[in-house]
Parts: sequence; structure tokens; C-alpha cells
Amino acid sequence: MLTSLQNSLVKQVRKLHSPKERHKQQLFLLEGTHLLEEACAVGYPLNAVCCTPEWEMNHPQLWKAVCTHCDRTEIVSPEILAAMATTVNPDGIVAIAQREAQSRKIPLTGLVLALETVQDPGNLGTMIRTAAAAGASGLWLSADSVDLDHPKVLRASAGQWFRLNMAVSQDLKATVEENQQAGMQVVATLPNADLTYWQVDWCKPSLILLGNEGAGLSTDLTALADIQVKIPLSPGVESLNVGVTAALMLYEAHRQKIYGHGY
Repeated sequence: MLTSLQNSLVKQVRKLHSPKERHKQQLFLLEGTHLLEEACAVGYPLNAVCCTPEWEMNHPQLWKAVCTHCDRTEIVSPEILAAMATTVNPDGIVAIAQREAQSRKIPLTGLVLALETVQDPGNLGTMIRTAAAAGASGLWLSADSVDLDHPKVLRASAGQWFRLNMAVSQDLKATVEENQQAGMQVVATLPNADLTYWQVDWCKPSLILLGNEGAGLSTDLTALADIQVKIPLSPGVESLNVGVTAALMLYEAHRQKIYGHGY
């Protein structure tokens, strides 16, 4: 059992609390039973997993599955586990995995989110969770956004992080143009648009553009949109949270796939 903060693996995991170290090591943290269950369910490769004796005793089947997906497993004391985790009350297990394994091919069809300069990890995690639930085919994230593998993003995704095709775009404008050339309609939200979001034919392959929590979409990306839509708001309300905006459009698209456009 690992009981020292000076252990090399413990020190390595603790460094991964920092975005700079996650980029340097090309590793990221997975914390909690649910995320580990989802990682094992899809066969996501794990570099190392650490758990407390109590956690191992309470989750024998999951621990067995973890060991088959992992190069290194260690039992650690509760105090060491607490030091390794970013959460205030960790539930007994943490893991590290390779960052490059997270990029998955996003099809040029279906329903895709393209997110520009999103900064709040809770918002990004919520959008990942909602996109997966609504049957979206993927999510693009601009390189100047919060890290896709930020610990809070993973937790807010409620495990759906492993089930949605996602990738970071180094040039989101070029990515949008590529999707457009492949036949996808590009939809952006603007407060003064003529159409409401439910007037769009979401049965067509669609790319939804969403921007920064404060500044919104850049003019460059807005100019690319084939369709501009608004979300009606009561007087005195300036805007909606970006995660709520995404959910409204994703689920209108989901509704139309079931009942058809114009139902």
C-alpha cells in the first residue's frame, strides 16, 4: 500500500491538478467510481489506477475490470487518495490516462456542436452530457477553450465524455468550412435573428455554433452561418446560459427526428 506523498506515482498524479502539467505529461485525471465504470465500459485505456482498500472491497467486480484495462494498479491509504484527488470528498479511486486517446473522428453528418472559446468547465461538461443524450454525432472545441479533459469537465459530463465523439480544432473557422462544404447547414444563435430555433429543419445534417459565455460568437464564425436563429426571451432577460442554449437546440433537433419538421 502506498502511504507516502513522496512516492513517484503519487507526486505525478498530484502534478496533474495543473493544466500545464497535463499538457506537459500528455496525461489527465479520472476521478470517482462512475467515471471509471464508464471508462471500462468503452475500453478506454488507463495508465494507472489507485484506490483505497475500502473501495477495492466494496467494488470487487469493477476493480477486476479496471485491472484488465490498466498497466499499473495500486492500493493507497485514504489520506494519500485524498491528496491525489481534486475533489473535496473523493469516493476512493483515481486514475490517469493518455490525453491523445481522447480525440475521436467526428463525422461530417448528423448533428454536431462547434464551441468557440468556452471557458467554464461546468458548461462544457453539461454540453457534452446533453449532446450525448440527444444523440448528437460529435463536438468540436476551439483550442482556446477550457481543456476538454479538465477534471470538472469530466465530472459535469456524468460519464458521457467517453461516449461522444469529440476533438479540439486548432482552426475552428476552417473546421466549420469543411463541415459546410460536406453539406452540413451551419446554424448560429443571434438575439436579433428573424427565425426562432424551432423553425429550422433540424432533420438536415447540422452544425450548431456556440460561443464564449460573455462575448458570444466571433464575427468571423457568425459570418459563416447559413442560418441565424434566436431564442425568444422575456423582456428584461438579456441571454441564456450557453449550456441551456445548446440543450434547447439539441432537443428540438431530437424532437424533429422523431416527429418530423413542422410537426
